Amino acid sequence: MSLRNERVRKELMRDISEILHREIRGLEGVVSILDVEVSHDNSFAKVIYSVLGSPEQIEKDKEVIEKNTGRVRYEVGKRIRLRVTPEIKFVYSDGLEQGSRVLDLIDKISRGEIK
Repeated sequence: MSLRNERVRKELMRDISEILHREIRGLEGVVSILDVEVSHDNSFAKVIYSVLGSPEQIEKDKEVIEKNTGRVRYEVGKRIRLRVTPEIKFVYSDGLEQGSRVLDLIDKISRGEIK
């Protein structure tokens, strides 16, 4: 990955996270951008995200994010100076949820609730 791609990737992570938290209404869980994979020509960005919340909140947030993908891309286009605003695809990952479950198990083991 070139230095330029890496800069674009970091900027996209920051901007998309900010856009989701400030501009998009209806999100109920805690949405985190885990990674952004950018194509070599910066024309495509795969945004890997996670939601911490109840199963209902996760499903609702996934729908809200999918519905607002065009708006997120528009907002990114206003913030980032690129010849072409990347096409954005959101991909859900339950990495945060799994990590949270592992931490809960570790807490229970350390308190002696699980042997």
